[in-house]
Amino acid sequence: MPTPPADDLVQPFQIDPFGLRGRLVRLGPLLDEILTRHAYPEPVAAMLGEAIALAAALSGALKYDGVFTLQTKGDGPIRLLVADVTSDGAVRGYAQYDEAKLAKALAQGEVWGSVPRLLGAGYLAFTVDQGEHTDRYQGIVELQGASLADCAHHYFRQSEQVEAGLKVAVTRVADAGGARRWRGGSLMVQRLPPEGDAKRREASDEGWRRAVILMSSSTSAELVDPALSPEALLFRFFHEDGVRVYRRHQLAARCRCSRARVETVLRMLPADEVAAMKVDGKITVTCQFCSAAYGFEADEIDALVDR
Repeated sequence: MPTPPADDLVQPFQIDPFGLRGRLVRLGPLLDEILTRHAYPEPVAAMLGEAIALAAALSGALKYDGVFTLQTKGDGPIRLLVADVTSDGAVRGYAQYDEAKLAKALAQGEVWGSVPRLLGAGYLAFTVDQGEHTDRYQGIVELQGASLADCAHHYFRQSEQVEAGLKVAVTRVADAGGARRWRGGSLMVQRLPPEGDAKRREASDEGWRRAVILMSSSTSAELVDPALSPEALLFRFFHEDGVRVYRRHQLAARCRCSRARVETVLRMLPADEVAAMKVDGKITVTCQFCSAAYGFEADEIDALVDR
């Protein structure tokens, strides 16, 4: 059988016998494509990469048919981060930032991965959208912590009462030709409610503490290393307690924008708003995620507005 790809995937696993479940996310070409598409400054690209890696790990914990979205909004240099993952593995993301604020933050010292320095005060939101005929779930928590992983921990502690450990890494790694490519990874371990008598619960507590310590000992280099397979990494950390892997879920950088979607939006807008969008009698709509541009001539605009 051919060797399965070791990049752009979510690898579910379970640690026996303590009822611990987890997901290892490994991102390679997918992440590099998304982050280089917009030529973001490195601190912005790295923070968006962390949001994407985190969204992939969190979405893997849910059973849904639709879109899982992670979004941050703050008053720092990075005003907005959006990363979403569909149930069939399509991933996309984008960032909005203030160049002047970013330059000022960079002049004051290291900002790489720092939520307080880059995002400022604001919120982190998780949304599950399964379509127009279902209820939309959203959880929101203040941006509190040094990293996005810390903010997610805060959310679990405050909103879900779920015990979960998270580790996220994003960096640039030289490929075989010497070009520096973005790579990312995340590791999430989640504890199920302990069952059984006091002795079993005590053993579960000890297993949970050990798993968190082992997960925390993982390095950024290990999480993003293309030469280290997901199975090998999980075995390295958790083999003493018996780690079991399940079928991988592949991910791909794929936007959901289309000309038809843009036409639908334009039809819904008031005629005066559509008119205000015209430049030299034409309208060009550019997707914030993938930068695809959709142009409309005057006659096409008239046909959309005259409804």
